[in-house]
Amino acid sequence: MQRFAVYPGSFDPVTLGHMDIIRRGASLFDRLVVAVATNTGKRGLFTEEERVELLHRSVAGIPGVEVRRMSGLLVDFVRETRASVVIRGLRAVSDFEYEFQMAAMNRKLNPEMETLFLTSAESTSFISSHLVREIAGMGGDVTPFVPTNVVPELARRLAMIRSQG
Repeated sequence: MQRFAVYPGSFDPVTLGHMDIIRRGASLFDRLVVAVATNTGKRGLFTEEERVELLHRSVAGIPGVEVRRMSGLLVDFVRETRASVVIRGLRAVSDFEYEFQMAAMNRKLNPEMETLFLTSAESTSFISSHLVREIAGMGGDVTPFVPTNVVPELARRLAMIRSQG
């Protein structure tokens, strides 16, 4: 019997922290679906399609990983993919309270679904998409924080935003 898991997130943009969780999750499961979600509480830098494409290029070569768009409830997406586990990354203790609440709610909505928390590697625990966007927006070097394919896309997007503003 194959083991499937889902790793949801907004990935705006995908970071090396995300990539660490993806690699580790892929080593634990036969198939890992990276679910690019719409976060209605955040204004995104990249469109969903762009985030999916950036992730496709970033995960190329990692066996058993696929990238898909996700809309609606996570519990519905998990059922649709026939996964039984959701992977969530924890960078710091401060992440745990929110993630624990979400895991409890998801389990209430789908009692067959488990949430697996993976702690970030020490080398990536301080990286967040928000900080990457801020650094890039102020002209800083983000190459130590994101996959190489993301760097030029960030520069292009920010140049486009500057030219419109």
